[in-house]
Amino acid sequence: MTEIDRILDQHERAYRGGAWHGPALGEILAGVSAEQAASRPIPNGHSIWELVLHIAAWEDAARKALDGTAIEVAEEENFPTISDTSEAAWQRALATLETSHLAFREAMVRQSDEILDASAGKVVPGRSYSFYFLLHGVVQHNLYHAGQIMLLKKAVS
Repeated sequence: MTEIDRILDQHERAYRGGAWHGPALGEILAGVSAEQAASRPIPNGHSIWELVLHIAAWEDAARKALDGTAIEVAEEENFPTISDTSEAAWQRALATLETSHLAFREAMVRQSDEILDASAGKVVPGRSYSFYFLLHGVVQHNLYHAGQIMLLKKAVS
């Protein structure tokens, strides 16, 4: 098994389930309504919806980095303003997350472990860190926000 395969495994466990720590992001989001997702139980905090789109934006940025594009996430993508809070719009947000998740995985599958070696000059475009750090960081980022979403879900249930 390659290191890329190991990272892919962790990425999938963090998103779909089977992780040691407990529920994965997808499991946490199951059954969340548009009303719950748009709710803001913590003043000046982010909503579940905003966090879902934030995760998707960073997975997309990491995918682009694997394809050679410098990481850049505009503020309106980082934590977008949610104006349409309909159930249909929430389902589109969840579909965006799913699409970014799958596209990031497809980009990882195309890589070899060679890309992970910063000592061989393999660094993320526009950054000073390795792809190893980036790919593990995406998994960590998703889990960090999954924990926040779990707490927000409990607060709005």
